[in-house]
Amino acid sequence: MSIHLKLANIAVLTVSDTRNEETDTSGKYLAEALIEAGHQLADKKIVIDCPYKIRAVVSQWIADESIESILITGGTGFTSRDTTPEAVSVLFDKQVEGFGELFRHVSYQEIGSSTIQSRAIAGFANKTVIFCMPGSTGACKTAWTKIIKEQMNSTHKPCNFMPHIG
Repeated sequence: MSIHLKLANIAVLTVSDTRNEETDTSGKYLAEALIEAGHQLADKKIVIDCPYKIRAVVSQWIADESIESILITGGTGFTSRDTTPEAVSVLFDKQVEGFGELFRHVSYQEIGSSTIQSRAIAGFANKTVIFCMPGSTGACKTAWTKIIKEQMNSTHKPCNFMPHIG
């Protein structure tokens, strides 16, 4: 019996008022990690932390049938400018509650109780799985290596997100 590995077209969005292509280490990490895992980088953008600008980019990608997953880094904290969860959650058809819960659990092993300040979330919209994680490169590595990479692997058992996208 052969196992068919399904790969995804994934877009990366960095939400930041200060980062640009040269200083966006988190977005760069996510783009490189998804390519290393065999997926395709469908698009990559940086937007300021404005809910309408975030929602505009994410809505465009959700409507694009070729984009199957969106990785968003930044804007998940508690400052007045952190609006990613509010911008994106209204677009979800279904929320993946376990992502935020598990992210904070595994992050606790690394940064202790400071993980409580993460508002990491995930959900599905139009057969597109969307992951929103903190802006630090360390948080992106934690989310990718300990959660997202396996869930975006069609051979991961007992289940993964691949049958639900596209």
